[in-house]
Amino acid sequence: MPTQVKQNDMNLSVAEFANKHKVTPGQVTGILDDLGIEVDGGMFEADDETIELIVEELGAFKNSKTLRMQHGRSPRDIAAALGKSDKEVLTTLVKKFRTMVTLTTTLEDDMAAKLVEEFGFKVEWAEAEKKSAPAKGKEAKKGGSEKRPPVVTILGHVDHGKTSLLDYIREANVVAKEFGGITQHIGAYQVVKDGNKITFLDTPGHAAFTAMRARGAQVTDIAILVVAADDGIMPQTQEAISHVKNAEVPIIVAINKIDKPAANPDKVMQSLMQYELVPEAYGGDVICCPVSAITGEGIEHLLEMINLQADVMELTGDSQADLEAVVIEAKMEKGRGPVATLLVENGTISVGDIVIVNNTWGKIKAMTDHAGAAIKSAGPSTPVEILGLNEVPNAGDRAVCADNERSARDVVDGRLAKIRDKAMHNPKKRVTLRDIRKGLAVDETKDLNLIIRADVQGSVEAVRGLIEKIENDEVNVKVLHTGVGNITESDILLASASDAICVGFNVKPEPKAKTEADRQKIEIRTYNIIYELIEDIEAAVKGMLEPKFEEDYHATIEVRAVFKLTKSGKVAGCHVTDGKILRNDKVRVKRGNDIVFEGDLDSLKNVKQDAREIVAGQDCGIKFEGWEDFAEGDIIEAYEIVQVG
Repeated sequence: MPTQVKQNDMNLSVAEFANKHKVTPGQVTGILDDLGIEVDGGMFEADDETIELIVEELGAFKNSKTLRMQHGRSPRDIAAALGKSDKEVLTTLVKKFRTMVTLTTTLEDDMAAKLVEEFGFKVEWAEAEKKSAPAKGKEAKKGGSEKRPPVVTILGHVDHGKTSLLDYIREANVVAKEFGGITQHIGAYQVVKDGNKITFLDTPGHAAFTAMRARGAQVTDIAILVVAADDGIMPQTQEAISHVKNAEVPIIVAINKIDKPAANPDKVMQSLMQYELVPEAYGGDVICCPVSAITGEGIEHLLEMINLQADVMELTGDSQADLEAVVIEAKMEKGRGPVATLLVENGTISVGDIVIVNNTWGKIKAMTDHAGAAIKSAGPSTPVEILGLNEVPNAGDRAVCADNERSARDVVDGRLAKIRDKAMHNPKKRVTLRDIRKGLAVDETKDLNLIIRADVQGSVEAVRGLIEKIENDEVNVKVLHTGVGNITESDILLASASDAICVGFNVKPEPKAKTEADRQKIEIRTYNIIYELIEDIEAAVKGMLEPKFEEDYHATIEVRAVFKLTKSGKVAGCHVTDGKILRNDKVRVKRGNDIVFEGDLDSLKNVKQDAREIVAGQDCGIKFEGWEDFAEGDIIEAYEIVQVG
């Protein structure tokens, strides 16, 4: 943790301190970073003993031309370290090295070294090991083992009542909020039974979300396998059993839907033995609890068995230890930014902590519990939702605390630099789904590069997992990038550079992204049903994809008069209120909320002359092909059917 500052510590300026001791600001901040002392706004705090240590460490740098720096520095960092202005450093990069970057761009180490040398200094790269500042105040408390709540994962086949069971336990209607009645995200919740807390993870049971189910089993203490008494063990139930066995955690079987007439709990228990799960009733060690998520029968007994199993396991944690947490779910929320659900495994997480979560970091601004109530800290086995990360992390990422913002940024910048280096040495080739079909027709081998966006990280994993299982000798399917949230302009630029297709699941392209995609001719495909997405990709890979069409809106027109002509029949006197209607457009006529006609135009006239198009604000005469039952007040929508894939 960062050095704790006592009340009598002095508030010092890095620049003034460096000038006084004839060193650069960068040499001072390098020492401060090694000692774990935070710099805020160019100021730092230290007592007399710490100042003596800083001066001693700086002795080697006095009047020297060596600048100590961390890897992955930006022009702004280098300017501060050298005591130069931002403008001076950027000007040097442009004029001397012909490099156009922003102040916050991470420079390659060789470029950073050359830039520093241009100002007469040589770089000494800081080592990863940190020295410690003198201990101040009271010694930190030494933690110890303490009882913690069990982490329980709900697993099983789709529609066997997993969410409904948890719904009854915590007396909240979750299942009604799920799309199509199928859980597509992971939730983490806590309940209290006989004074003991139990942490539940509700994982999806749908076959497409195997990866999410596996992740749930890896962080759990006890697995609840939900099996419908009227349905028995199904394919996804078998997968769930495999995940739990691999995680080597105890299994409690909840035989649900015993209230149904066709329920047969004994048959379920007999079927379990085929998978080496022997119920206690048959002399084994697997606890089986017949329950009903509708009536609540047997649920109290199930909770008692969970507490009993937890007591036998003697689960403990240390709230004073270093933080160990795992991301259960993550998403981007409008108005809140990146939101991550963490399960604390050890230690304590608090508001104000600086955390590193794989390739992202941030200072926790706010934290809420499973019920949405604001909390200040959380200990072992507690699920929390945090705000403050600068990017959306991946589900399953590990979270740890950092000493200070600078060290967190350094760690993440280093990891991102490695990812960029790897990407630069693996160039990709552009292709579209239609190109795949054409390429296979002429026996060409193709690469299908995809950028995947979904509403939450769990969905990203599900889509990616299924896509990567698609096999074809002539097509290499590669997922270049995944993300949470709507398809962005950045995704389109990446797709343009790497010849990729953007695929969205339960998301849509942002307006700027749509405009850029049209300009760059980048293919975007969006879906709400995961199997439609997979079927399209599979069909493309197999060279059988059918063209996809959609409506391209052109104009809205209002019928203001009906004219009866002797030879030509009826003509609709119209006014174009929005857009532009074309002679070859298809039209849809609405009367109130009802559609009274869909078809083609027979003619489009301006006064008495045939017209190819009529724009907003102009009047026109319209005849419909094979239909004359229009009336004043009807609204006409003009559109074109375009092929999008």
